[in-house]
Amino acid sequence: MDLCMLVVSLILEIIFIALFSSHPVVAANSKLFREYIGAEDKGVTFSDVPINEDVDFHFILSFAIDYTTSSSSPPSPTNGDFRVYWDTQNLNPSHVSSLKTHYWNVKVAMSLGGDTIANNEKVYFSPKTINSWVRNAIHSVTDISRRYHLDGIDIDYEHFHADADTFAECIGRLLFFLKQNGVVSFASIAPYNDDSVQPHYLALWRKYGHVIDYVNFQFYAYEKCTNISQFLKYFDEQSSNYRGGKVLVSFGTDGSGGLSPENGFFMACRRLKHQGKLHGIFVWSADDSMKDGFRYEKLSQTLLAK
Repeated sequence: MDLCMLVVSLILEIIFIALFSSHPVVAANSKLFREYIGAEDKGVTFSDVPINEDVDFHFILSFAIDYTTSSSSPPSPTNGDFRVYWDTQNLNPSHVSSLKTHYWNVKVAMSLGGDTIANNEKVYFSPKTINSWVRNAIHSVTDISRRYHLDGIDIDYEHFHADADTFAECIGRLLFFLKQNGVVSFASIAPYNDDSVQPHYLALWRKYGHVIDYVNFQFYAYEKCTNISQFLKYFDEQSSNYRGGKVLVSFGTDGSGGLSPENGFFMACRRLKHQGKLHGIFVWSADDSMKDGFRYEKLSQTLLAK
């Protein structure tokens, strides 16, 4: 084989590996900033939150839940019939349209599930059957997405009345349909390090990772005394778990755990950025950040924009 043919053969092999590898190469640093909003009915609006036009900004409306909304009895599961539970007085479809008209760099998603509902009752993923849940979820989520002019979907179930395989099939089929039919353009999941939670998301990742764009890993669910070296270790562990995915780093402004901005979060981010591993930052949540004037949202976006 002459040199020219050898070069052509090597190029074709590289292209084949890039196209058909089961774990695609993760892009380097990005300027993606994401913020959950609306879960705590504190009156926060899109216009309250500072937006740096040099970043890609995602608001994530929290939450749409497949539970009843009746005030006369405790909420109960509806098998995929999602209803809006975020602060609709301050975050309605016209607010979304106005926001996206004023900011070219902003997209809006909604998150499904969440931790609790009225009176701190846990929200359970509780399908009757895979097919019936998927059918109902496709209908209700599509309706909400179109009504609110949404761009993306996020999965944040934290309690389960179904095994990991059932969760993977239900959520995976829903995400596949939504993206395949242009209902949304991106999807994310929001796991955290817990033996009753992580296996469900890992099963979903193994089967349907190709339709998931971002992993909003809840690093604030780790212990409060987390230091920089521990945080970087956790990041590497979760990047291995969700190999090939864009694992975003995170902090909470609600007094939760993990590596806080006061204790070195941004220093850790700069290290990851230097290594080409900073795929984005997300914050839980705008409702809690309002009291401090969104100080850390500003710092996060400045770091990403540089």
